[in-house]
Amino acid sequence: MATVVVAILYITFIFSYTELSTSIPHAGGPFAFAYKAFGPYGGLIAGYATCVEFVLAPPAIAFALGSYLHFLLPAVPVLGTAIGCYVIFSLINFLGIKESTQFNLLVTVLAVAELLLFMGIVSPSFQLTNFTHNGLPFGVAGIFESLPFAVWLFLGIEGLAMVAEEVKNPSKSIPKGYGYAMATLVVLAIGVMVLAGGIGDWTKLQNLDYPLPEAISQVLGRNSPWSTLFTSIGLFGLIASFHSLITSYSRQLFALSRSGYLPAKWSELHPRFRTPHWALLVGGIAGLVALLTGTTAQVILISALGALVMYLISMLSLFKLRQQAGYIASYKTPYYPVFPVIAMLLSLICLASIVYFNPLLSLIFLAGMVAVVIGFRLVGNVEKTALLRSEDIDKV
Repeated sequence: MATVVVAILYITFIFSYTELSTSIPHAGGPFAFAYKAFGPYGGLIAGYATCVEFVLAPPAIAFALGSYLHFLLPAVPVLGTAIGCYVIFSLINFLGIKESTQFNLLVTVLAVAELLLFMGIVSPSFQLTNFTHNGLPFGVAGIFESLPFAVWLFLGIEGLAMVAEEVKNPSKSIPKGYGYAMATLVVLAIGVMVLAGGIGDWTKLQNLDYPLPEAISQVLGRNSPWSTLFTSIGLFGLIASFHSLITSYSRQLFALSRSGYLPAKWSELHPRFRTPHWALLVGGIAGLVALLTGTTAQVILISALGALVMYLISMLSLFKLRQQAGYIASYKTPYYPVFPVIAMLLSLICLASIVYFNPLLSLIFLAGMVAVVIGFRLVGNVEKTALLRSEDIDKV
């Protein structure tokens, strides 16, 4: 139920978000949309939420990468692998957007193939009675509590907007990219979730950081070469997500810095590779700090909080920009205003579920937002930031 609700949220959101991404092709993505709609403080809040989402999502994935490798090779430490992943994939991003994207395309194709292989292997063992066994173990409230984890199935797709400046033809390429990405995610998310839950006792998977290898081992046996092969290939799915999120947070930090919200040093580009190397370094350090806390589930929830707040601000920005004179959209949201309204309502429901079941984490997120706004008001220069922002838009 949570997956279906969240799938509808993302379908309506992405169709609406595509209009913003093509109308304002900027490395800041949501930050740029909110700034243009609501000014410096709107941009600041959107930038904060987006940074929380994209900086805190990679640590959870890095930990999962370490867990997968540990499943294959028990002698390999989980944390050591996670830290190594940060170093390796930050370096790949450092080498340039073309090289980075080519690498990510390769691992994404392998990831999709791996998930299709998983579905093909386990589907003969699927039984509806297994899937429905112990249904709603926590009642209807359990559906709401699981919403942020369903968000995790789709979280990060909006990062495409942050490489819009580096796309040759944003008005054509971005809608096509979002369309293929959304279709792929819906099919794979629902297919993998349903099949994994119906091949045996799903309760044995619920506390693992490597549920899919464990699921396939229930069908073929732990020592089957297919189980080992699948786990090896399964690393590509995590690598694809991890690598693309590094690209996204580096562009967000770069854009905030270029617009005067963060130290100017962070928006410097490497003279040879033309990549935001300081932004990559700062985001990587922040992610490593979060990783070392060892609180994967909490990190996921705070990342989802940032995402949902950003979705709400983006949809509000769309409504506001539609009313502004001179706003031109090469791509129009289908079924406007129905799609953005649905996206907003479902985002609010998901946000409310996180706040209700995780009040302390929500307070931490809110406190961070308040601190950022107060800090900007005390030490920032709104007029200077507005000037930098105008030059930033003119440059793009």
